[in-house]
Amino acid sequence: MFKKLFFLILVVALVLLVWQLGWLDALTFDNLKRQQDELLALRAAQPLLLSGLYFLIYVGVTALSLPGAAIMTLAGGAIFGLGWGLLLVSFASTLGATLAMLVSRFLLRDWVKTRFSKSMTKLDAGMKKEGAFYLFALRLVPAFPFFVINLVMGLTPIKVWTYWWVSQVGMLAGTVVYVNAGTQLAQISGPGDVLSPSLLISFALLGIFPLLARKLLNVFKSRKHLSRWSKPKSFDTNLLVIGAGSGGLVAAYIAAAVKAKVALVEKHQMGGDCLNTGCVPSKALIRSARLAQEMREAENYGLKSQEPEVDFQQVMGRIHQVIKQIEPHDSVERFTGLGVEVKEGTARLLSPWEVEITLNSGETQRMTSRSIVLATGAEPLVPELPGLDQVDYLTSDNLWNLQELPERLLVLGGGPIGCELSQAFQRLGAQVTQVERGAQLLPREDADASAAVLQKMQAEGVYIRLEHQAVRIEKKGKETLLIATNNQGEEVTLAFDRLLVAVGRKPRLTGYGLEELGLLPEPGRTLETNAYLQTLYPSIYACGDLVGPYQLTHAASHQAWHATVNALFGHLKSFKVDYSFLPWATFTDPEVARVGLNEKEAQKQGVTYEVTHYGIDDLDRALADGQAYGFVKVLTPPGKDKILGVTLVGPHAGDLIAEFVLAMKHGLGMNKLLGTIHIYPTMTEANKFAAGNWKKAHAPEKVLAWLKKYHQWRLK
Repeated sequence: MFKKLFFLILVVALVLLVWQLGWLDALTFDNLKRQQDELLALRAAQPLLLSGLYFLIYVGVTALSLPGAAIMTLAGGAIFGLGWGLLLVSFASTLGATLAMLVSRFLLRDWVKTRFSKSMTKLDAGMKKEGAFYLFALRLVPAFPFFVINLVMGLTPIKVWTYWWVSQVGMLAGTVVYVNAGTQLAQISGPGDVLSPSLLISFALLGIFPLLARKLLNVFKSRKHLSRWSKPKSFDTNLLVIGAGSGGLVAAYIAAAVKAKVALVEKHQMGGDCLNTGCVPSKALIRSARLAQEMREAENYGLKSQEPEVDFQQVMGRIHQVIKQIEPHDSVERFTGLGVEVKEGTARLLSPWEVEITLNSGETQRMTSRSIVLATGAEPLVPELPGLDQVDYLTSDNLWNLQELPERLLVLGGGPIGCELSQAFQRLGAQVTQVERGAQLLPREDADASAAVLQKMQAEGVYIRLEHQAVRIEKKGKETLLIATNNQGEEVTLAFDRLLVAVGRKPRLTGYGLEELGLLPEPGRTLETNAYLQTLYPSIYACGDLVGPYQLTHAASHQAWHATVNALFGHLKSFKVDYSFLPWATFTDPEVARVGLNEKEAQKQGVTYEVTHYGIDDLDRALADGQAYGFVKVLTPPGKDKILGVTLVGPHAGDLIAEFVLAMKHGLGMNKLLGTIHIYPTMTEANKFAAGNWKKAHAPEKVLAWLKKYHQWRLK
């Protein structure tokens, strides 16, 4: 900080010195015309000295962003002629511009990035990808003040070398015009005569050229990739969707709703993972487990506590019954009724417009479509763990076929799936050991949210082993063991009856023809798309877990809307997918829900924030329900009520977060939230009381002091 302050003082002092000495007054057009003969004589007597002085003065003027650069450029032509003048001006202007950019970066970038973190994050991403093109386009248009470009570019992460050479090339056209005009100084009456309206328009069109070139390059690349195949003259469908999970179903529904002809291909089960192996069965399991725990804690409500007699087969039977009840929402019959042509089989891409479908009956057929949406989902990630193939391990896919409650269940992984299932099985009567290689459960959440879940699970008897890395699985007699190393490098032996692998999920990429089309990403990566969810081929879109970055049902639905609308109407209007206000929840007890930034992300991004905290242990409804635990944590900019992010921990957190999502989506701050009427007594009052705590922390103390005096005066 001291270095920046010292440097700022130095820059200001130099500017003041130049202004005080009257040097800026010399950088006028009239003065240049008056002094031209003397300067020419000096050049004839001392050409190198004058060239060096001119170069240094030009660099200084541009580096300090002083007015007079245009006059200096004219002077280059007037004194040194077109050739030598162009050389001097071109390199001096580029050096000065680069120095000005570095001055701006040193003094302002950190401050601006902290104050406007969200905007700067987007700007940085754009500059890293297209920075050279943006700068080149701006440099070609003299209508944009170059000193402004220098200052603004200093706020971006553009590389110094890139800035140098792009500026050198980009400013060359304008420099030639001005230096050449300087050689004809006697024929012009002012700097404005150099750039006529027609010339400015020409430069503007020239500035647009790089952007148009970029667009044309993308079109060329697309056509190059498409050139391998012949595009059908007509199509069987407007949209063909591969995969009937949450993303694929939404895509097919939207297409049918706008009366497009749409086909949907699913090789296994309608509803995908969410209905059959994910959201629905896990929440049904959690509900049974919560009731079992409530029976143990009944005395807290004035009832007799008792250990529940868990019939695990009935628990699993109820889960499958719940799936059956929801199945009609995602069924073939429903979507056929909506106008979707449903194909039960496996689809394989043959070209950007054609697929081969192998029906479950064995019959094959081909279909063409103007656009295709890939929604093939994800599957459990199974690590390369020595000895794993020796055990009949469980994943979130095959877990639901389990008929006996394991006496000792070992859960590998401390993410949302691992935590939800660990707590549920512990509550149903298994002895669960959970192994996580990281330092906390739920690694994406803040430490306090993770600690609340950890404390509750440990209190209920789950053995949690943090900072333990699984090494191998061994069998010793009748015992099956996981060998892990702790954070001290010591080996730890953990015995189990059944093993549940919950270390993450990976996209389903094979078997769909992605290899032949060159769409298969590198190992460990999701399918690559642009901001409109287009793949390498403009006619092929993708959504859901296949794409990421969020493996959530509602994220897949959100993407499916964008992919479908862009596929059907992108030739008229396209929509970039936006994750700014995407919430999520982990359905442990306590639940953990979040939207926007948490403290961990804010610190990583360098965002300055304030924290407002409200403890749910003080909420009337939570006390009445015997669920007085958890908290609401809101991040806001210092002194402002704008909501940057919210973490909610406690009962019904996944429901309570919706109010904050709505507020953030529509730009409502803590004051608006506080002014909203909430029903008493409800859990949603926690949101209002969090807003109240923010208001207390930002009370106008001076105004209140004057109000106190006013009311005292009124007593007289």
